[in-house]
Amino acid sequence: MIVDSHCHLNYGTMMEDMSGVMARAKNAGVETMLAINARLSEYDDVLALAKKYDHVYGTVGSHPHEAEKEPGIGAEELVEKSRHEKIIGIGETGLDFFYEYAPRDLQEANFRAHITASRETGLPLIVHARDADDLCIEIMRDEMGKGAYPAVIHCFTASRAFAEASLDLGFYISISGIVTFKSAKDLQETTKIIPLDRLLIETDAPYLSPVPKRGKPNEPSYVKYTAEFLSNHLKIPYEELAKTTTDNFYTLFSKAKRPCQSL
Repeated sequence: MIVDSHCHLNYGTMMEDMSGVMARAKNAGVETMLAINARLSEYDDVLALAKKYDHVYGTVGSHPHEAEKEPGIGAEELVEKSRHEKIIGIGETGLDFFYEYAPRDLQEANFRAHITASRETGLPLIVHARDADDLCIEIMRDEMGKGAYPAVIHCFTASRAFAEASLDLGFYISISGIVTFKSAKDLQETTKIIPLDRLLIETDAPYLSPVPKRGKPNEPSYVKYTAEFLSNHLKIPYEELAKTTTDNFYTLFSKAKRPCQSL
């Protein structure tokens, strides 16, 4: 069994075929999915999915792209919305200077509020970082000095140096279908330095479908292709990679219950 540690179930065409999405995920061996909240305005939609499906959990947060539309997020609001038993993480949050959809100062303010919420709740922070390596690491280190917090760098595509800095902070690193792309040679090499006990896998569905589904809308069942690629690339039996990344998910997201523990 495997876990899709990051997907946007309320986006794309998945909402139109949720029963099919769930059936295909089950057939692919996906036992748990983490539905990510990218806009606070959509928190209720994410929570509704988590409440409907035993094997789906949710997060609370606001993507850096939304910092201008959802400025001034307070840690108190995030903490309050995280109290539900099916909400197990804070984010996604972080910095994205590739598109510059929101002013950098607003992105940073929201990022720090999410970190505060993670520290106060003990729930893992889901970090989005794109073309903002230096400042992202600076902020994460600065905030760690105020008190420890758990985190995962999701959809990792940054440099080896960023990976090493994140690992030094005790964070996990999640790999998406991008690793299967022929152009992702640097990323493929970086995966070799990630300790197996800090590795997660994800789809980021409906985006970034892995080979051989590239060009099609992504969905949780496709996480198996990323797992298969990493198994071959890292020369680890598939069963071991699946078990390890699944165990890592429940270690990091300790509020989640394994299927056998669900009521």
